Amino acid sequence: MLPSHVQPSRKASSPNDICRSACVRALFPKQILVSATTLLAMRLPIQVEALIFRRNGNKIEYLLLKRLPDRNGFWQPVTGGLEEGETRTDALYREIEEETGIQNLLKVIEGLYYFEFSDPDLNQEYVYGVEVSSVEKVVLDGKEHSEYRWCGVQEALHLLYWKENKEALKKLNTILGASVQS
Repeated sequence: MLPSHVQPSRKASSPNDICRSACVRALFPKQILVSATTLLAMRLPIQVEALIFRRNGNKIEYLLLKRLPDRNGFWQPVTGGLEEGETRTDALYREIEEETGIQNLLKVIEGLYYFEFSDPDLNQEYVYGVEVSSVEKVVLDGKEHSEYRWCGVQEALHLLYWKENKEALKKLNTILGASVQS
């Protein structure tokens, strides 16, 4: 029998659910406010960032997404966390599809840029360049972003909020051989 302070955090559908919840609650009886199922699906302190670009004639355009006002309303590339059991590449493809609906990638440039930040724990962010077709349609995830924009590098540098995003964009733009005037 379980101690009185150890109770499942939700209606259990199987004996394993009861055991999992009870074990987590026994370890963290008062400190934890999430279910054991939530804990098992938590994201790791590793982020991926996709600087999505397309070639439009002789110009390169970059895709930026505007976060919802309740998420601080700033412009950013596609970003997201690695989930348990995922590779960085898996997370990259998943985040691109979740945030933009884009599934068909023409090219992925790995090892583009890397940085660390605290939020409040230390996070690692790996940046990729991702080329898509010039006719690729964007379908936003309305829970995270309110709008999107394809823009040249100067406009993108002006819109981006975080300096690390700007540095990564400059590096990608150089690799692509585009001028900063694009």
